[in-house]
Amino acid sequence: MGLFPGKKVIVTGATRGIGQAIAIAFLEEDAEVVGIYGGNKEAALAFQKENRKFKERLHVYQCDVSRQGAVEKLYDIIEEKFGHIDILINNAGIRKDKVLAMMPVKDWKEVIDVNLTGSYNMAKFAVRLMMKHKFGRIIFITSPMARLGFAGQANYSASKAGQIGMMHSLAKETAKRGITVNCVSPGFIATELLDDIPENQLKEYKKLIPLRRFGQPEEVADAVLFLAGSRANYITDTVLEVDGGL
Repeated sequence: MGLFPGKKVIVTGATRGIGQAIAIAFLEEDAEVVGIYGGNKEAALAFQKENRKFKERLHVYQCDVSRQGAVEKLYDIIEEKFGHIDILINNAGIRKDKVLAMMPVKDWKEVIDVNLTGSYNMAKFAVRLMMKHKFGRIIFITSPMARLGFAGQANYSASKAGQIGMMHSLAKETAKRGITVNCVSPGFIATELLDDIPENQLKEYKKLIPLRRFGQPEEVADAVLFLAGSRANYITDTVLEVDGGL
């Protein structure tokens, strides 16, 4: 028997990269996973096909997490189908890099809407379900950019710093209801999010990492599973860095 038998887990951005690794890790530990994707239906279908051995416990839904109305409808479906949820992983995120002086308002708003407002929307309705059972685990996937702030990533850095600020407040609001709230902060992880970065820039980034390599999505998933599990019952309002010492 796995570590999470029967637990109901929501993972946003579940069909690719880090989110996919997290979803699979929970499935392998016998959890029931609701995987949320934004708009890439092809990737969602491929994810389901590749993980058909878990088809009885894997449920995939499309939802724009930046739209509160869409999120509320999603939670109505989840409550009707599952009754409650135990764990929420706020992983959905996008990047639209450009120096701030040249950054279109559209690019600023889209990144904040998905990364930060999306986390707010998902957490808001998760808390309401978790409070009924006086148990819950909420984990935000943030980034070292929240504290490092690389050039060209003002929108991304602001959204990730915002997640940490939200965690601090939400953890205090929910602790007495048995709900813990934490962040996992992955550094440079070998996913498609690095695909648009020039090779010479990737080499420079790798030099910044004391361990001299990029992380693997599964290493992030291990940290998430720890914070979601019983060994982390007394851990809340903290950021677990998975960044190779960045």
